[in-house]
Order: sequence, then C-alpha cells, then structure tokens
Amino acid sequence: MRAAAEVTQRRLAPVDPRGSVSSWYATGFVVLVAAVLRLHGLARPQGKLFDETYYAKDGWGLLTKGVEWNYRDDAPAFVVHPPLGKWLIALGEWAFGYYDIDGNQHLTGHLVDAPPEFGWRFSAAVAGTVSVLLLVRITRRLFGSTVLACAAGLLLALDGFHLVLSRLAMLDIFLLLFVLATFGALLVDRDQRRRLRLRSLDNPVTGVPWWRLVAAVLFGCAVATKWSALFFLPVFALLVLWWEAGARRSAGLAHPWRDTLRRETGWLVLCGGIIVAVYLASWSGWLLTDDGYFRHWRADSGRSELPVIGALQNLIHYHQQAFGFHSTLQDKHPSQSWPWQWLLLGKPTTVHLAYPGGPWGQAPVSEIMLLGTPLLWWSFLPALAGTAWLGVARRDWRPGAILLLAGAGLLPWFYYAVDAHRVMFNFYTAPALPFLILAVVYVLGAMIGPPGPENADRRLIGAVAAGAYVVLVVFCFAYFYKVFVGEFLPFTDWADRLWLGNRWHP
Repeated sequence: MRAAAEVTQRRLAPVDPRGSVSSWYATGFVVLVAAVLRLHGLARPQGKLFDETYYAKDGWGLLTKGVEWNYRDDAPAFVVHPPLGKWLIALGEWAFGYYDIDGNQHLTGHLVDAPPEFGWRFSAAVAGTVSVLLLVRITRRLFGSTVLACAAGLLLALDGFHLVLSRLAMLDIFLLLFVLATFGALLVDRDQRRRLRLRSLDNPVTGVPWWRLVAAVLFGCAVATKWSALFFLPVFALLVLWWEAGARRSAGLAHPWRDTLRRETGWLVLCGGIIVAVYLASWSGWLLTDDGYFRHWRADSGRSELPVIGALQNLIHYHQQAFGFHSTLQDKHPSQSWPWQWLLLGKPTTVHLAYPGGPWGQAPVSEIMLLGTPLLWWSFLPALAGTAWLGVARRDWRPGAILLLAGAGLLPWFYYAVDAHRVMFNFYTAPALPFLILAVVYVLGAMIGPPGPENADRRLIGAVAAGAYVVLVVFCFAYFYKVFVGEFLPFTDWADRLWLGNRWHP
C-alpha cells in the first residue's frame, strides 16, 4: 500500500515551475533581448505599413469616437474584426501621439511626445515582448528545465516572423499573446488541481478553479481580437477534461472520465459564459454610443428596436455581415499564400518596399518581409514529426498538448483554402507559432537526454548539438535582420537574401 501511494504521489506531483533565482535572471536576459529588438527603431519606416492603414486608423477612431471611424467621409466605418486589438493599439496612440492619413497631427502623446509611428506600434512591441516572457515560463513549467525554457524564449525572440509582427500595428501579435496566455493559465490550473488532489487522495477536489476562470477571461480577449481564436476553443476544453481525467486516473479512481464530465462540465459552461461576457465587453464602445456602423440598423430599417435587446439584435446583424465578408473574401492580393506554403516559407508577405534614389536594380532597397527565420521554420515539420513519435514512445502528455494546439492554429485554414478558396496570408499562422517552437524545444530536450551520471556522455553530445542548432538560428536571424526591420541594403546584398528567389519576391 505504501509503495502504491508513493507511485500515486509521483504521478500527481507537478514539476516545480519556479526554479532557482538564476532561472529568473536568465529569463530576464532573454526578455531584455526581445524588448531591445522590438523597441529599437520602432518608428522606422515612417508612415502606415501594410494593414496599419486600417488598424492604426481604427484605433484612433475608438479613442476619439468609441467606434471605428472613417474620417474622410466623417462616418462610421464597417470593420470585420472585433475591437480589442484596436483598443490596445489605441493605448499606444494615446500615450505617444497620432496623425491621420493626410499627415495632420491630431494628438500629442499624453505620456511622451514621440513619432506617431512609435505610438501605433508600441502596444504590438509590448505584446511581442510579453509573449516571449510567457513562453519562457510556460516552457519552464512544462519541462522543468531553465535551459530549455530560455532556448524557447530565445527562438521566439529571434524569429523574424514574430519580430515583424511585434513591430506593426496589426492584430495577430495580440491574438498570439492571448492564446499563449490562455494555455499558460490552463497549465497553472492543471498543476494546482493536481496538488489539491495529491493532498486529499480519498476526497473529491473542491473549490473554485480560479486559474481556469482566468484562462476564460484571456481566451475571451483572444476572441475579442480575432474570431480565428475560436479554432482553439475545442482544444482548450479537451485539454481541461483530459488533464482532469488523468489526475483522477493517477489517483486510482474507478471512473475518471465519468467523474470528470460530471464535476467539470459546469465549470466549463461557466467559462463559456465568461468568454461571451468578455467578448461583449470589448464592444462596449459600439454598444454604449449611437455612432457605430449598424448601431441602429433595426430602427433605420423601420423595425422596432427595444432597449438592450435591440442593441444586441443589431450587433448580431453586424456579425452576420462581417461573417459574410470573411467567408466570401476572394479578392486577389500579391502577398496572398496558402496554408501548405506557410511552414515552408513558400510565400512571405511583403510589408514594406522602397528603393529611392535610383532605378530598380541599382538603388539600395529597404524591405520588410514577414518571413520566419528560415533555419527555425524549416525545422518545424521535422520537429512536429519527432514530437509525435516521442509522445507515443514515451506515453507523454506534453507532446499531445503541443500537437493539438499547433494543429488548431494551422489545420482549419486548409479547409478554407480547399473548400472556400478564401484569400489568406502567412501571418494567420501567428497563434500557432509558440507551439511550433515548443515542438522544436521538446525534440532538443530529447536530444540532450535525461539527467544522471550514467547519461553524462550522451548529454554532452546532445547539449553540444542542441546548442549548435540554437547558435545557427542566431546567425541566421542576424543575416536576415535588415529585411526584418527595413534597413537599406545594396541591391545585390538584398537579392542574396532571397533564398527562394521569386517565391519570396515576385
């Protein structure tokens, strides 16, 4: 009996995520690297780049009108993404300043007067830096290794795709942040519930799963940034049930899945209500003013519009129109790409291109290419395969979670590409990126091997190989750095970086 109890305690005991004080110093160093790369020269290039022309303007509309606004027509704007990401962009504009599409200064920063580009890009840079911090600590909690945690954070910090998104006023970096934060909160919830079960093996675990509710708030923020966050909803719900059933099985309960469904379904329903509440709260500017697009659609159509209910009916109509736009979006774009190209870097998005001072082919070129660091991204498919194989061989729960979340961020887009032929771009992979890096780090950890004096030689060889890989990624990032931030390059040097030729720049 005592031996059985010890086995149960070992199965339920979570990895200590805190580590030593040195682990936090190492975390701080990685986060500092990420922050410097994302904030240095943030206001360059000048002007609105790519979709900044929409989101920077929408943020300013939310800040001044409470809704997205078309200033040229002096009318509400019809937009097809929820407001939260644009509210976050607006915070930077409030703090550091903004000018409109005609170059007229509308706002001097309330905190610091800075170039307006810095204002509308600042929140994205903060979100990108915080996501690096989260990935370091999540990896530490998953694997119990400060070395692997810092490797994961460094790979994300030095990924060109993540860097570019962190330096643009677009929504995808906020979506990545909130999806990753949701996963982190659910991991804490998993560990907390297992600790409670470890303390009371013979009694049901009671109490409020606060971290699960925090995860619901964070996921509501993700949906309030972009609807594509909903692809992750069934996976997150499955993980909660899977982990709860696993804890019950480890504790020796006779009917782990039945008990899990009976006791946890109510909490999941409550989480669903929290997600809806957070999402509706993000529309408060539209709901509490009269200026929003379709705000009084029923009244304008000659229909009755009851208080509160009428506003919600109008909001539903707005969503129906926005969904129709998304589902029929087939306009061609020179940077559009297909899901089967994304991990292979088959068609990156050109965010900015300039060559003043001479004809094409002779003048220096400034380009910002939304391109993942090639060596890292070309590792993703082998890493996913290795993670799947190791997960089956080791009967480890972590690869399953990593693969499910990476799949949630990628696989649904294959349906839209094949069935609807919807126009899409490589930045749709953003929320899957941290989980792809976790797959790489999981394989690196397997290369290094388990601790112990009997594995010393293998660990040395594995550590050298894993370290060499990370160093090569660092050099690869450094080589492409100037096309991640738009610094000018002589034309021949710029052309040398087009490793896939016309696929990268037709």
